[in-house]
Amino acid sequence: MIQTVIEHVLSRLQSLGINDIFGVAGDYAFPINDAVCASPNLRWIGNCNELNAAYAADGYARLKGAAALATTFAVGELSALNGIAGAYAERLPIFHLVGMPASHIQENQAIMHHTLGDGDFEVFYKVAQSFSCAHAILTPENCVSEMTRLITQAFAQRRPVYIGIPADQAIKRIVVQNIKPLTLPSSRPDNLKKVISLIVNKLSHSESPCALLGSLISRFDLVKEAEAFIKVTQLPYATMFMDKGVLNETHSQYIGMYSGHLMNPTIAEFIDSCDCIINIGAVMSDVNTGFFTADLHANNMIHIMDNYVVIDSTVYSDVYIYELLSELKDILTFIPSNSIKVHGLGEPTSNDNGKITSHYLYPRFEKFIKQNDIVIADTGTFSMGLGFALLPKEVSFQTQSLWASIGWATPAALGAALAAPHRRVILATGEGSHQLTAQEISLFARWGLKPLIFVLNNDGYLIERLFCHEPETYYNDVHPWNYAQLPAALGCKNWYCQKVTTCDELNRVLNTLERIDTAAYIEIITDRYEASDLLRAMGKMIKAEIPKHLK
Repeated sequence: MIQTVIEHVLSRLQSLGINDIFGVAGDYAFPINDAVCASPNLRWIGNCNELNAAYAADGYARLKGAAALATTFAVGELSALNGIAGAYAERLPIFHLVGMPASHIQENQAIMHHTLGDGDFEVFYKVAQSFSCAHAILTPENCVSEMTRLITQAFAQRRPVYIGIPADQAIKRIVVQNIKPLTLPSSRPDNLKKVISLIVNKLSHSESPCALLGSLISRFDLVKEAEAFIKVTQLPYATMFMDKGVLNETHSQYIGMYSGHLMNPTIAEFIDSCDCIINIGAVMSDVNTGFFTADLHANNMIHIMDNYVVIDSTVYSDVYIYELLSELKDILTFIPSNSIKVHGLGEPTSNDNGKITSHYLYPRFEKFIKQNDIVIADTGTFSMGLGFALLPKEVSFQTQSLWASIGWATPAALGAALAAPHRRVILATGEGSHQLTAQEISLFARWGLKPLIFVLNNDGYLIERLFCHEPETYYNDVHPWNYAQLPAALGCKNWYCQKVTTCDELNRVLNTLERIDTAAYIEIITDRYEASDLLRAMGKMIKAEIPKHLK
């Protein structure tokens, strides 16, 4: 088969199920842009800026397992880098295609636009290497083998890769013969055997075991294996904030959200009292552990991570989660254990004044979310309120709680909607976050998508107000926008747009959304300091820690 370099790159991405390419066009990247638009099987999304494009690719990868982003040299790739770093932290394979100046320009060290004016064309390539698990600059000679290597690394590590393509090399022809199939790394047999024996022994001698199920399960496409593991062992399991919804919350063995001792004392006491806790793919971050209030004794823990396992504080390297989980589900049997009953948020309750409060907003949203919905929530007031909602079956609940980049959710929701156009996408964001990336809602209209967008307007950065010592300092203020008018201004025709200030208004709007089939944009007004219990507890914890860091 004869292809150009860029045609080969795109065909390899398409074979992974990637049909949409996010990005912003640029002169050095024109060969990439032209090839995408010439392909009958690919779609150029054309984002409002490169950062939004990277966030959108993040959201797409969460639903489809991988995504592709194309930017131009220097100015484009640097603009996208924050989003790429977030995907690196949150374990999402994004193929970042960077259109570079032609080879002879680089070799001659010409002073070109989009450079620092010093003839150095490698500086940005070097910067990007800290935020990619593999990288390459393609030529006709290395294109096929390097794409195989890059794809393997992206899926083995579930992280972004950087693909530099000089403009002249992109259009050169190559002969493609045999392409090696994707093969993921294998575990060290001795370590795998040892770990399986230790886990079986530890669980069989446990009197009160349980499981924590983490985001690596979904990142490595192991949901079915995790479900089989729980089915055969009947272990009670909890999730933490970053991992919400990784397995169905309607499952009989699900006990709820574990947030250390910050919230849910019943669950905290249950988890902490278990003599064997098997953690499958959960990151012990500050947010996940209730700001390190979790009281998990190392001798009671089994940590199964992407390529290593920790048992009794001993690390067993080169043991891959996809092989280990597959083995365990076939070896383990029923393990007797205790459990507790999961609880949701209860009934929505309103005050006499009718204002929208946390006690009404989040329980009402819990009832609004349907089976198979995709919920994208910015890490902040809205997501903290929904964290303890009990989700229906097959709901994908996504936050970016490790990288926690403000403004991520709006473009990420676009990416999720493009990845799964037949599912209902709910965007839950605060107005402060929304202001960073709001222009991306125009892309929903451009591609005929029908999101349900909810913008929580509490007159500023509430999460910052609760975390800092001077909440009324004006760096926590944002300029008020006429949010409900934004869709029309951005070319979104015939959207259902409303501004609600009372519980009754919110209830009527949500009931209307159940009946209509259109995109919607709803501004929800609350008091400035209206916050969920989780957000308030986090604020108290962080405020107590700030003086320690300043000393």
